Amino acid sequence: MPADVFTAPLKKPEHLGDDWLEPQQATYDRDQDAIWDDLFSRQMDVLPGLAASAFMQGTEKLDLGKGGVPDFGRISEELDGLTGWSVVPVPMLIPDHVFFWHLANRRFPAGNFIRTRETFDYIQEPDVFHDVFGHVPMLTDPTYADYMQEYGKAGWKAMRYNRLKALGALYWYTVEFGLMVEGDEIRAYGAGILSGPTEAVFSVRAESPNRIMLNVDRVMRTDYVISDLQPTYFVIESFEDLYRQTVERDFDRLYRNLSPAFTYANSAVIDVDNVLHRGTQEYLLRGGRGSGAKAV
Repeated sequence: MPADVFTAPLKKPEHLGDDWLEPQQATYDRDQDAIWDDLFSRQMDVLPGLAASAFMQGTEKLDLGKGGVPDFGRISEELDGLTGWSVVPVPMLIPDHVFFWHLANRRFPAGNFIRTRETFDYIQEPDVFHDVFGHVPMLTDPTYADYMQEYGKAGWKAMRYNRLKALGALYWYTVEFGLMVEGDEIRAYGAGILSGPTEAVFSVRAESPNRIMLNVDRVMRTDYVISDLQPTYFVIESFEDLYRQTVERDFDRLYRNLSPAFTYANSAVIDVDNVLHRGTQEYLLRGGRGSGAKAV
């Protein structure tokens, strides 16, 4: 990046290069492989009927349930033949500009570690299960794979305009917590939803959250929740719709008119919204996860 563009001052481990890639994928022991298997089994018991068909087909194409943490080399070979993507190991969260660079070159950086039994249900920093199970199956879909590459390219522009918060909201509400229309039903395609059992049900079936059709300008002005279930989810018609709304949008003009701060609360419904379901917000109003509120 140019010297006048701010980048997060994360401390890079000494053994890594500027790309932040590990020399090789970690070797996992029997207990760690068992954690993957148990996480995989739990999610696959929950997701049929809730997850987008592209995700379910992607897990089959990549054979993610064959036992133990998948080998990145094997997955990359299969992905390369499908959409030209690969999976590469990183030790931790990496700087934004490095993350964007990998996406722009059709490489998905995946955490080189797996959660423990003590953090089985929730982990703050994305691990190999979240990254590979949640994100990678979607990269088998050609249109979605192209969207992810374009998002990486868009990241550098957002940094030049100092609008990473806005672009981060777009990632949050699509790549991590996106919903889509399939026939007469709503299905989840976001990795943050698909890698956890509670939010998979909550996002699609609960009465509490809003479900609103995606409007890129609106989403990039909307705050989001990092450590709890989302009060609002945004819904796309298709991956072609997502690609059209983002890649074909004039982001230079949008960034010039965006405020540095968010305009809308994460529970807001505004007059321009195409609302599929206006939520009761009961879960949020009862205090969310910290209060022990039920995800209803």
